[in-house]
Formats: sequence, C-alpha cells, structure tokens
Amino acid sequence: MAVIGHTLKALFHHDEKDPSPFTQSNEEISEVIYTTHVHSDIKLDVDSLFTLSQNILKRSTHIVDNVVQGTHASLEHFDDKIPPPSFSSPLCTLKQIAAEMFCKPPGEKVAHKTTLAILDKLSHYDWEAKAVLTLAAFALEYGDFSLLAKFESTDPLAKSVAILKRVPALTRPTAVQKHRQAIVELNSLIKATLQVIELIFELDKFPSYDSKDVPGLGPAEEQIPVDVYWAIITIAAIVTQIDSLTTDSEHKQELSHFGQKINIVLSKLRQQITIIRQQIEQVEYRGRLRKLLQTPIEIVEVFKVMISSQNVPQPLFDGATKTTVEIDVLRQVNVFFFISTLDITDEEIAVLRPVYDHIKTENKHKIVWLPFVEEWTETLRKKFELLKTKMPWLVVQHFGPIAGFKFIKEEWNFKKKPTVVVLSPQGKVQHSNAFHLIESWGLKAFPFTNSDQERLDKEVQWVGPIVSGLHHDVNRWVKEDKYIFFYGGHDKEWIQHFTKASTALSHDPVLKEAKISIELFHVENKSLLSKFWSGIESLFVTKLHKTVDTVTQEVQKLLSYKNESGWALLSKGSTVVVSGHATTILKTVIDFDMWKEVVIKKGFEFSFKEYHERTVRATHRCLHLEIPNIAGKLPETINCPYCPRDMEIFISYKCCHDETTANAKR
Repeated sequence: MAVIGHTLKALFHHDEKDPSPFTQSNEEISEVIYTTHVHSDIKLDVDSLFTLSQNILKRSTHIVDNVVQGTHASLEHFDDKIPPPSFSSPLCTLKQIAAEMFCKPPGEKVAHKTTLAILDKLSHYDWEAKAVLTLAAFALEYGDFSLLAKFESTDPLAKSVAILKRVPALTRPTAVQKHRQAIVELNSLIKATLQVIELIFELDKFPSYDSKDVPGLGPAEEQIPVDVYWAIITIAAIVTQIDSLTTDSEHKQELSHFGQKINIVLSKLRQQITIIRQQIEQVEYRGRLRKLLQTPIEIVEVFKVMISSQNVPQPLFDGATKTTVEIDVLRQVNVFFFISTLDITDEEIAVLRPVYDHIKTENKHKIVWLPFVEEWTETLRKKFELLKTKMPWLVVQHFGPIAGFKFIKEEWNFKKKPTVVVLSPQGKVQHSNAFHLIESWGLKAFPFTNSDQERLDKEVQWVGPIVSGLHHDVNRWVKEDKYIFFYGGHDKEWIQHFTKASTALSHDPVLKEAKISIELFHVENKSLLSKFWSGIESLFVTKLHKTVDTVTQEVQKLLSYKNESGWALLSKGSTVVVSGHATTILKTVIDFDMWKEVVIKKGFEFSFKEYHERTVRATHRCLHLEIPNIAGKLPETINCPYCPRDMEIFISYKCCHDETTANAKR
C-alpha cells in the first residue's frame, strides 16, 4: 500500500506555481489539449454509446434524487432509446478511462492532469467521441452505484456488491443527512455536464453550411475542443468527489468552481445553438422564398412568405380609402413592390404618383409599400403613420420582424435608396429594381419590366425624361429640336464666362445664316439641381450592367462632373451631342473662330464634337466618378469613358449635413 501511495503522489505531484485551469484562457487551454490530439482514425458508434449514457445518467440521477429526498418517484416517464443489435460496447476503453479517474486526490490541478491523461489515451478519437467515451465510462460506474443504492435493501446480492463498492456510506439515513448538500450539488453537476455533452453532440450534428450563410457555426465548432475539455475535467472532479464521500475523507473535492464554469459553458452553448438554428432557418427560408420566386405559383403566397415566416401577415392599409384590406386583393395582379426606409423623401414618394394615377382605375396593377424597419420603436411607428398618409397606394402594416429582410438586402441588393421590385401575378420577378427606371423614364417605361428597360436602352434620345419638368421653356425647346446648352457648377466666375461665351456663340452670324438656334439653360436652382442629378444617377444605375455604348459613356462622363467647378451638356432636342468639363467645353465655345469653317462644310454638331474631342485629348485629366453605394448592386469594374482601361476603385465617406443641421445637433 505504501508503494501504491508513493506512486500516486509521484504521478500527481505538481509545482505550486502551475496555474489552475480556472485562471487560464481558452487559447492557453487549447494549446495544451491539442498536444494530446493526433488525428481521428478510430471508428466508433458514438450515437449508440451516447444514447446508452443518457439512459443510464438520467435514471441514475433520478434514483439518487429519490434517495436524498426519501421519495419513490416513478421512473416510468423515462423514454429510453435502444441502440441497434449490432452495437458493441468499447468496454476495455471505458474501463481504462475509469481507471484514470478513480482514486485520485482532490484538487483542480489534479483534475486537469487526469483530463490530459484521458485525452492522451483518446488521442485517435474525434472530440465528440472523447467526450462521449468519458461520459460513458462515468455512466458505467455511476449506473452501478445507483442500481445498488436502489436494490441493496431488497436483494442480498446487491447488498454484498454495494458493501464492496461502499454504497451504504452514502445511502444509509445518517450518511444522507450528513452529505445531503454535497450529494445534491453532485447530482446537479452531473445533470449540467450531461446537458453540455448533449449540446456538443447536437452541435456536431448540424449540417455543414457556408460560413457566410451560417456565421455562427464556425466559431461554435472551433470552441468544441475546449468545451469537451471542461466536460471531461468536470466528470473527473465529480468522480473524485464520489470517492471522497464514500470513504468519508476529510479532504473533499471543491465543486463550486466546476459548477460555475460548466454552467457558463452550458449557457454559451445554448446561445450559440439558438443563433445557429435561427441562421439555418433563415438559409432554408431564403431557399424557399427563392424557389417561390422562380416557380410560378401565386403572388399572395409569395407575399405571405416574404412578410411573415408563419405565413400570417397583417391586413394591408389602403391609402386611397384609409381602410384595411385583406392581402387577397393582390391576387391575379401585377405588383410594384415599393421598398424603402422611413427616411424616404416627399420627392421620392412623388416618383410613384404618376404610376398610381395611371393604374388606379384598372385592377391589373397594385403598388404596395413595405417600410424597411429592422426594429420598431414608438418614434418610428409615429413616423410611419405620418408617411403612410402621403401614399394613396397599399401599405404593409407589420410591426414585427419582416421574414424577408435578409433576402431583400442580399438578393435584391437593397441598401438605403427606395427600390421597386416588379412582380407578376404568379410572383415572378419582372424587374429587381425599377425605381431608377421609373425615375428616369416615367410612364414611358410602363409596366417597368426588364424587357421595357431593354426597349428603352436602345433609344439614343435620353435627355427628355431627365430635363422634363425643369422648365416649360425646356420642354418647348426639346419639342422644337433645338440645340440646348445645359450647364452648371460651383465656380461662379466660370458660370459667367460660359454664359457670356455661349450667348455670343448663339448670336454668331455663321450660325444665324445656317439657321442654327442655340438655347441656354443654367441649372442653378437647388431643387432643379437635385432633380437633374438624381435623374442622371438613376439613368446611370439602369445602364450599369448593360453593354457599354455612347449613351452610357456620356452619362458616365456627365456624372463625373457633378462636383466639379463647371460642366455643360449640349443636346439637340432630346439627343445628347456631347457633355464636357468646364475647361474643355468653355475652350471649345471660345475657340469657335478656329472651327467655324468646318461648320459650313460638315455641320455644327459634327464640328463641335470633333473640336471638343481634340481639346479633351490635349488637356487630359483623370476622371473621378462618385457612385452612391445605396443605389443597388454595383459592378466590380467600370471602364473609363475616355480610354479602354478599367477605372481604379476608391472608397470615400461624405457627410451630407449642411452647417445648419450640424449646428442644430451640437
């Protein structure tokens, strides 16, 4: 006995400076336990082994609770699962694990060394199997203990075996009274540890998904080895405490730290699994919604799934009658699904008013507004109530989470700007963002499908929809097919120079003789500027993913001049002749004497473009293009309109508050 005692002391002797596992970080524990892991090449029926361990421990803890409480609660409510007949218990391995755990002195550092010894013995098993094997080894012993505790008073054989295993030391009334609190704590810790391994087991059974779709899965799986470590070390501490109690030793295993830690692990695993389940539900939901949108079905069904994962959305609000209507009003109609945040402006709402006026007397098309709000507050609800009074169409009134939010953001590239998704009566997407198309072309693009956009993309005349509404004179000039200079910029001196030079050009005798009429329109009013550039941006977005043509290049060039000192666009009626930067366009106008002879021979339009292009080549400048990131899905590359090279990509951040707003918020 002395030799055995000396060997145990030598094996578990430790330097007092060795850190407790409770003072080490997860990274430090990972570093240590991974030295015990070789690779997973031993096959094991983990499912059956875990099932049997669950059966044993759930019944055993119940029996021990009965002993402690002096009750005889029935075990009939337990629904034990039976492993297949082919299952073969890894009994030798279980006994070897048990040998590592029993008859060890109490202490956190001893439990740590026991755990490393078990992990080293199980180095060829995967982490889930290490946890289940350790649990099964413990269940084998604790199950024996519980059975003997139950039958020792009625079965002579059980009584003799119980004496050898020191069961009466914990089950006789005086012992139960003395160790009641310790036994209760022990049994609770066993239950918590079983739950931890159940969750590890569940986590390991999740199907594999892309980390982008289920981001919670990766971190949770990476944490499994450390969670397995805490499950095994807790089992080792439980076994030591059982040893201490059955021998009535003065030195008990302190379990409170293990209890606190295992409950932290349990809580964290529950949270992770809840998040992962929600993420998987979202993935499956998006797949179901995607399939619905690709397979003709019925638009009402699409709306139900889009709004509520339970398929029970609230009735719609009818802005025309100020009453609520059932979602069935959408059956057999085309829907313009209008999606926006609550920061939508009156100007953006006004874009859809002509569309509503056009469709309100027929029953083939409906506009439905979905407010994109991820978390409702009382303030946002009040803002919503105000906004919906400005809309005569249908409005979604659903103040819970919108099931399709992630789908709308990822599949339809919704950011902050309003979008209009055009859906057929069967729920198929006819256009994923027709708002820019409506803003650029108005009813000329009705009913705003992809084919309508393709039809309009073939038309060279594109200025009309953008400049219509700027001024009644402009509409008249466009109809009369006159040349028009639209110009603007923040350099007042350049504006003056260009106005003077272009006015002189329009009165030049050569042009008068050729009966060439040029009109000027300075885009200077703030609201007109906003309308003009909004139209240019919308037109640019509608052409982003199309084949690059001269119209696309002119739109791109013009958009690059938005924040420059000056710019000008020359059109003939609604057809663009050329757009230019302040320096090149002004030089072309001022130098008219140098190219007016060409006008007589080849015409004004050809001559202006030719001289301007020569000027551009002589005064090369880098093109800077700012595209709002809220406009929809942007291409990875954009070609320079002046040369065939890809433009470099930069990210800029811009504050849109003016000084008045900024001061008000200070």
